[in-house]
This record gives sequence, structure tokens and C-alpha cells, in this order.
Amino acid sequence: MVKTFTKTKLKAPNLPQQLPLVHIHDFHDEDCVKLSLIQDCTFEAQNATNIVVSQVLFKNVVFNYTHWPFAKITDTIFEKCDLSNVNFSQCFMDRVRLTNCKLVGIDMTEASLRNIVFEDCNAAYSVLRFTNCKKVNFHNSSFAEADLYSATLTDVNFAHCNLDKVQFSGTKLAGIDLSTCQFYQLGLTPDNLRGCIIAPEQAIALANIFGVVIKK
Repeated sequence: MVKTFTKTKLKAPNLPQQLPLVHIHDFHDEDCVKLSLIQDCTFEAQNATNIVVSQVLFKNVVFNYTHWPFAKITDTIFEKCDLSNVNFSQCFMDRVRLTNCKLVGIDMTEASLRNIVFEDCNAAYSVLRFTNCKKVNFHNSSFAEADLYSATLTDVNFAHCNLDKVQFSGTKLAGIDLSTCQFYQLGLTPDNLRGCIIAPEQAIALANIFGVVIKK
């Protein structure tokens, strides 16, 4: 059951309780993988465009040098997977959950994300430039030094995340609650920040970002 942190309830991945274990060695352009359990394996140098993944549970899977641009991924769970530096640029994801995953440097440039949960993940240095996020939960995860330049955030929640040195330039944070998150520096302008919800103690960090001196 996906936990809900946004005002609007997220749609959970629609997966059967039992999935057949499937062994796949290679992905090719426009491949379609459905109704599968893929676990305890490593994919090396996978380059495939326009693949379709639906109702799949990836468990303890390592993706090395994987490039899946324009992928369509729906009703899928990534659990304890390593997707570091994976290229998901311009992908479409809906009803996807990533739990206890390593996502360091993952590239989701210009992706479209719907009903997504990132939970207990390390997504430091991830790239979400120009990404369109709608109904996305970022929970208890590190996005330190991530790049969210000119992203669109609609009904998005950050809860208990490390956001230090995240690049938010060009991204409107109105209505976004960062009050439970940790950061010392952010890349943004006052216009980006307008309407953002923060905790009182975070105001000092933001004042330092904009060069304001707080007299004690």
C-alpha cells in the first residue's frame, strides 16, 4: 500500500499478488515486458529506446550502464535496486514506486512523472531538469545536489528529505512544503521561492543564501 503524503491520494501500482519469475538477459528497442518478477540479477550495458514496462516488480536488480530513453513504465515497483546513472530521459512513468533504491546520478531529464513515490532512496546528484511531476512523493530520501532546473511541480510533496544544494532555478515552489527537509544551500531565486512553505529555523539558511545578515 503506497503511503500518501500529498493532498490528493496517489494511485498505487496495480500489481497482482503473484508474479511469474522471468529471466531476461537483454532489452531491445520497443520491447514490452509485462506481468513479471525480475530479481537478483544485473543488467549490463542495456541500450533500448521506447521500451514498455507494465506490472513488473524489480527486486534486488542492478542496472549498469543502462540507457532507456523514452521508456513507458507503469504499475511497476523497484525495490532495493541500483539504478545509479541510468538514463530515463523523456520517459513516462505512472503508478511507480521506488523503495530503498540507489538512484545516484539517475537522469530523468524531460520525464513525465505521475503517481510516483520515492521512498528511502539515495538520489544524490540526480537530474530532473525540465521534468513534469504531478502527484509525486519524495519521502525520507537524499536528493543532495540534485538538478531540478525548470521542473514543473504539481501536487508534489517533499517529506524528511536531504535537499542540500538542490538546483531549483526556474522551478516554482509555490505551495511546496519543505518544512521537514534538510538543506543549507539551495540554487534558486526569490521568485522561485515565493509561496514555498518552510520551517522557522530554515529561514536563517535561506537568508544566508540571499546574502541577508541576521543581527542577533
